[in-house]
Parts: sequence; structure tokens; C-alpha cells
Amino acid sequence: MIADVKKSAEQRMQKSIEALKLDLGKVRTGRAHTGILDHVMVDYYGSLVPISTVANINLIDSRNIGVTPWEKKMVGAVEKAIRDSDLGLNPSSQGDLIRVPTPALTEERRRELIKVVKNEAENAKVAVRNVRRDANATLKDLLKDKAISEDDERRSQEEIQKLTDRYIAEVDKVLQAKETDLMAI
Repeated sequence: MIADVKKSAEQRMQKSIEALKLDLGKVRTGRAHTGILDHVMVDYYGSLVPISTVANINLIDSRNIGVTPWEKKMVGAVEKAIRDSDLGLNPSSQGDLIRVPTPALTEERRRELIKVVKNEAENAKVAVRNVRRDANATLKDLLKDKAISEDDERRSQEEIQKLTDRYIAEVDKVLQAKETDLMAI
């Protein structure tokens, strides 16, 4: 039973880290990233579809995204969809290829993004601590039901605390990497 509590806690803490990485991946750095176009919808013969269903998206270099529509007549529609999105991007077409340059971030914008990133990291830490609290409550219930001894409960709580500390350190490491990424020019 104790092993199940620890395993469940570790899995939930790992999910918190993965959710943090996913959230931080959406925060745009100065570099191009194909994921920023994921939510762009293109008018494809009267219906709105994600850009990835009508075009191939790849990185040309660290600052430019290349979008190649599969149908030549879709170039204008794809370019318009990117321009009209709320991403602030200004695409330009060169034959079949649409180049989407990502603008460099200003110092002020970088500082704002770091605040956002720190907030996301703090939310992840809270999630990890909530997992610890739930696991400890489960252990207390097991003790109350006399399913485990007091020594087992104390040892298990110490192990869960070590697990919590490890995942909090992981959150800090992910945060530090993203901050470094944001401040790089």
C-alpha cells in the first residue's frame, strides 16, 4: 500500500513537471518555433482548418519559419491567416514558400515574459506540494485504519518529502533554463 502511495505521488509530480514544460514551450523566445503556428486557422474552401492540415511547417533558420502549402492556390489564404492571427507576425511569400520571420524581443518584453515564466514555475511547485499533501493525508488515513505502523508512516513521509524536494529542484532547473533562453539575444 505504501509503495502505491509513493508511486502515485511520483507519477503526479512528474505530470506537473511535464505540464510546466508544455506551458513554458508556449512562451515565445526570440527564436523561431513552429509550435507558435499551431493555433492558426486557415479558410480551406469555406471551412476553418488548422494550418498544419494544409501546409508543411519547418524552420528555415533560428529566426524564420517556412510554411509550404500543399496546394499552390492556398498560398494567399495561408499567408492571410498568419497575418490576421494575434501573433503579430508578418509573413511574406516567395513562390510556394511563405517565410515567417519572428521579431526579436525587446528587453522590456523579455522581463515581462520572465515574470510569466516564474509564475508558471510557482504554480508547478504548488502542484507538487499539493501532491505531497495528498500523499501524506493518505498515509495518515492508512495509519488511522491501522494498515501501517507509525514507523512506516514516518519513514514514508520522509521519502515523500525527498521526492518533493527532488521535483521542486527539477522545476527550478526548468525555470532557470527558460530564463536563460529568454535573456539570450
